[in-house]
Amino acid sequence: MKTLLWSFLGTLLAILFLVLIVGGGLAIKTGGSPEVDKGDWLVIDLYGDLPEYAPPADPMSKIMGKGGQTLTGILDNLEKARHDERIAGVLFKIGPNGAGWASVEEIRGALFDLRATGKPAYAWSDNLGLKGLFLAGACDSVFMPPAADMSITGIQINSTHVRRTLEKLGIEPNIHKIKDYKSAAEVVTREDLSEAARENDLWIMEEFRRLLREAMERDRGITAETLNDIMERAVFLSEDAAEAGLLDGLLYFDELENLLAERHGEDDDGHLPTVSSGEYAGVERKKLDLEGDETIAVVHAQGSIGGRKSRVDPLLGVLMGHESVVAQLRKAREDEDVAAIVFRVDSGGGDALTSDLIAHEVANCAAAKPTICSMVDVAASGGYHIAYVASKVVADAFTVTGSIGSISGKFNIRAFHEKLGITHDSIEMGPNANFWSGYENFSPEQWEKFTANHWRGFNHWLADVAEKRGMSFEEAEKLAHGRVWTGTQAKENGLIDEVGGLDTAIAMAKEMAEISEDETVTVKHYPEEQGLMAMLTGGGDDVSLSDVANLIVYRWLREDLAETLRLVQGGILEQRVTAPQ
Repeated sequence: MKTLLWSFLGTLLAILFLVLIVGGGLAIKTGGSPEVDKGDWLVIDLYGDLPEYAPPADPMSKIMGKGGQTLTGILDNLEKARHDERIAGVLFKIGPNGAGWASVEEIRGALFDLRATGKPAYAWSDNLGLKGLFLAGACDSVFMPPAADMSITGIQINSTHVRRTLEKLGIEPNIHKIKDYKSAAEVVTREDLSEAARENDLWIMEEFRRLLREAMERDRGITAETLNDIMERAVFLSEDAAEAGLLDGLLYFDELENLLAERHGEDDDGHLPTVSSGEYAGVERKKLDLEGDETIAVVHAQGSIGGRKSRVDPLLGVLMGHESVVAQLRKAREDEDVAAIVFRVDSGGGDALTSDLIAHEVANCAAAKPTICSMVDVAASGGYHIAYVASKVVADAFTVTGSIGSISGKFNIRAFHEKLGITHDSIEMGPNANFWSGYENFSPEQWEKFTANHWRGFNHWLADVAEKRGMSFEEAEKLAHGRVWTGTQAKENGLIDEVGGLDTAIAMAKEMAEISEDETVTVKHYPEEQGLMAMLTGGGDDVSLSDVANLIVYRWLREDLAETLRLVQGGILEQRVTAPQ
């Protein structure tokens, strides 16, 4: 009944959305090439969530000017702008966003490549923190409006624990973890971080701090000592930030546009000629000679791992299903025009069986043709499981990977139900009929069986990791039991083969496929993008109306509500209450 209700509501919402599109006359992208003139500036606005690739059933990317921004899209636009003689430069607007550190590092690399051709890139922000400053450092100059604040603080990792909540509710976890560093289990088993979890977080944070210090000094001449002083100060008015060397000037965005128009030329209306990233996405790569005779497939896999079908859950977010991912990998593997595959992974893990089923197809791909895994912000636990079986593995310096460990168990909810007046009785036949019962704990004998089986399954996985990565079991074990690493640490420890982003993975794929380094290749992305109407009418591949509705709700929860919370935290609620009537 619950599933039926959700399906009905999702379908109803999707139909309503379709009616609004048709009735409101929204402009829908038709795939036609946009008009780009000589001297145009590409404007990229990084705001809100930034998935690596378009989520399943993403209607927003099909509606002009509405959402749809992805890391893949930004990287593609910057590469095209680098080769497009019509593009004079890039204006990068940086707002509050959900981009991960590795995603930011990849964008930085693309900006540096663009600037190497002589094209300028300018950053402007109305809300700049440490990560935003890190991104802006890849541009020639960075500006903020005079009324803006800047907050540069240290790095913090927060953990939330619900152990006391479960106790109050009468829910008892029967959880087994492998092992000390598998801190995700501590959400329900502890009230704070264990020493092992703290140790793990600290070595990740220390590596992030080292990378940031080096980048700040290289980009803007900010020494480690100066950066520490800035963090001690924590908050700045934009004028103070400019005096400290964090900014190059104080300008409103229209003033920056006017300044660049004076320097580089105006359009017929006296403004800086610009093209938005949404419009520029319609520029075909082949018209810029960015396609060749050989094809590299890029198969995208993002989100928590679980189930059969990739989808967007309104509360849990993007989920990666094994049937969806395997189907895309198989398409690339069986396509005779595809010379090599890049498997793009952005996942913190999930279900072990689902991970193994995906990994099996990755191994099939690696046996058939060069298959390079490219890790994005995170490829840990199940995310590492589906990655290490590739021919080669590439991760960004800021990627968080590893977490070779396991968590399994069940929850006893009997006491919780008793609080609600719900009672249970049962009739059992055969030994261990109650093994997975949610109304009683494991018995000592059952716990012994359960944990022993858990260890056997994990050791089988670890032995495979050791074999594939050319290690002994003992060497692999020292890197496992839930330990996580940055990309640079993973390279030093032998868990990956190279530090870099998508461009590095494509270059490695070309080399393994014996394609000349200088030869231009066609990059084909999987899953292939679908038209808006196909999504909304259910005519697309593996997409339904409820999928579209789920994504709409999820984005509202992630972006609109998150923005409301940010405004409240920023004092807007207090201002409204105390403002003169």
